[in-house]
Amino acid sequence: MSRRASGAKTSSRTARGALQSHWQQHLKIASDSFKRLLQQPSATLMTIAVIGIALLLPSTLFVSMNNLNALSDNINGASKITLYLHDNHNEVEALQVSEQLLQRESIATATYVSPAQAAAEFSVYSGLGDVIEALEENPLPGSIIVTPARIDANTAQALAEELAQINIVSSTQLDLEWVERLQRFLQLVQRASTGLMLILALAVLFIVGNTIRLAIEGRRAEIVVVKLVGGTNSYVARPFLYAGAYYGLAGSLLACIMLGLLMWAVSGPARALLALYDSDFQLRTLGFSSTLLLLLIGTGLGWLGALISVRQHLTDIEPA
Repeated sequence: MSRRASGAKTSSRTARGALQSHWQQHLKIASDSFKRLLQQPSATLMTIAVIGIALLLPSTLFVSMNNLNALSDNINGASKITLYLHDNHNEVEALQVSEQLLQRESIATATYVSPAQAAAEFSVYSGLGDVIEALEENPLPGSIIVTPARIDANTAQALAEELAQINIVSSTQLDLEWVERLQRFLQLVQRASTGLMLILALAVLFIVGNTIRLAIEGRRAEIVVVKLVGGTNSYVARPFLYAGAYYGLAGSLLACIMLGLLMWAVSGPARALLALYDSDFQLRTLGFSSTLLLLLIGTGLGWLGALISVRQHLTDIEPA
């Protein structure tokens, strides 16, 4: 074996050994930081509880917005455009028009309702069947009930105007006011929740930062000794960074548990309420990806809060 090959092999072993030593050092510091938190259960649990509550609020808003958007899509899908037909329309032609409308991607369903069917439904739901029977002629026109694939203020109006051009259609009826109100309300709630999420994220940073600041002050003498023997600020900061990450992870995990209990508590009454409106909508909870994202965000906020606190206070501690 040549001297160059031998030197490369030795260098590779040295780099691998240094990396392994560095990794073992991080594992030891992470383990020691975790044990220190367990040695102060009351203070640790209190901090975790405050972080968990702070993360619970934006998590609840996120789940609420997710359910509101899904419910909005469900309601929008049930919205209908009524095409009233001319009195002298041909039923065969009306059925053909309904079949043609079903071929459009923008239309989910198109159902023809004859004048006789309209009168029968009116009698059942209004309780005025005797009035209808007393009339010589049926005053209710035939109609085609169209359900758009998806409805919003712009596309629904454009679709209604387009359908009004059909030769057997005398008029169309489309009530978009409540849809627009719902959309504006959802936009308002979304912006408000986004702002509140940012505020509560800052709250988590302050909570963890203040906790780490107190921990640094409590270990001031130990930090001075470590610096006297050559420990750098980066080395001294590692235990506190791990502690911050632990706080964030535990707080976000607690938030997930509390959110799950909250959703379980309201799911029954919510199903009963929706059943009154003939809706089979099911409340959505945090999925696996959203739960994982919350844990990562909580851990990241904890680590970032610790980093900010460490940079502010470690530089003030120097050996005399």
